[in-house]
Amino acid sequence: MPALCRDCLTTFETGARCPACRSPRVLSHPELFTLSIAHMDCDAFYASVEKRDAPELRGRPVIVGGARRGVVSTCCYLARIKGVRSAMPMFQALKLCPEAVVVRPRHSHYAAVSRQIRVLMDALTPVVEPLSLDEAFLDLTGTQRLHGAPPAVLLARLLKRMEDEVGLTGSVGLSHNKFLAKIASDLDKPRGFSVIGRADTAAFLKGKPVRMIWGVGAAGQAALEAAGIRTFDDLARWDRKDLIHRFGQIGDRLWHLARGEDNRRVNPREPMKSISAETTFDEDTSDRDLLDGHLWRLAEKVADRTKAKHLAGCTVTLKLKRADFSTITRRHTLREATQMADRLYREAAELLAHVEGHEAYRLIGVGLSDIVPETEADLTADLLDPGAVKRAGAERATDAIRARFGPEAIVKGRALR
Repeated sequence: MPALCRDCLTTFETGARCPACRSPRVLSHPELFTLSIAHMDCDAFYASVEKRDAPELRGRPVIVGGARRGVVSTCCYLARIKGVRSAMPMFQALKLCPEAVVVRPRHSHYAAVSRQIRVLMDALTPVVEPLSLDEAFLDLTGTQRLHGAPPAVLLARLLKRMEDEVGLTGSVGLSHNKFLAKIASDLDKPRGFSVIGRADTAAFLKGKPVRMIWGVGAAGQAALEAAGIRTFDDLARWDRKDLIHRFGQIGDRLWHLARGEDNRRVNPREPMKSISAETTFDEDTSDRDLLDGHLWRLAEKVADRTKAKHLAGCTVTLKLKRADFSTITRRHTLREATQMADRLYREAAELLAHVEGHEAYRLIGVGLSDIVPETEADLTADLLDPGAVKRAGAERATDAIRARFGPEAIVKGRALR
């Protein structure tokens, strides 16, 4: 059976240890050197960067996130052992792991580190589809001729270079499609490398819970359970037409996933689906004037990110989180796409005005989705709002001044609330 030493990259026939360096970190699988679709996921990325940069944190549980009122962005594996998880309220995380060191996130720094890793991936294949700063799909089909080694060896080389040159570890899943590669990368973390071949796909999925499907959250899982679907076995028993009738177009995808089938290509130009920003308050607030001020600041953040990427969006989303962590979401689809902060703010403020009651909220967020190129944005004037053109012109002028003199050069009065 083909085997690979993950330490010295020697290839050989199956053995408990590498014949060259005697390392026990041996990977073997009948299809090891024929599979080419991979998913690479950095191990506890934010926390690992913080531990790399501050050696005194090594050996201690680290949580990256906001203050006590915030939520966990990520945490190291020492904190995960105590039950801490991403998106968990910080107060709950600190109850589970009171000895943890809480570090404020440094997003621009993480982005810079992510670019270092992306350079290493791009050296292997031009077909890299990033999902976030710390994970990506890679299609290494045809790269053996270029690099003189099969994809599995190239991926082991990638992980080794990440450790040696960037100081971070990652885990790889290798399979024959994106769905299974994503699952495989989670099977053996940290510093993992897992393989799901064509021949063992059915056996692997047998009895596994459907929550393993990427993108099936709590609501999706509840919908599947309401239909009596808890495992891939349950899903496979459904007729294809019945799944489509029950769940719409996603039902057809579920039918294929139940059989380990996924025809999606690794797409290095996967379009962005949404752009958003949110803030968590130090204290719950029902003050509408304060909420309105935050709406403007968030609308500006979303607009700035949208303009920087030369994009626009058609749907504005307002997100509110109550003290009990339940969430209110309101959306409105515009007649045409926009990238303007003024338009985002006005739409979000209108959505907030229609939220009944005066509850106290711990979080507010603004998002823009149904993303299109900026050339499709703000093409016509709003006949019902003759001041919109003047405000848009003022915003463009403000953007130019800030680009030259800094983001604090001009500040709207409503942003000071």
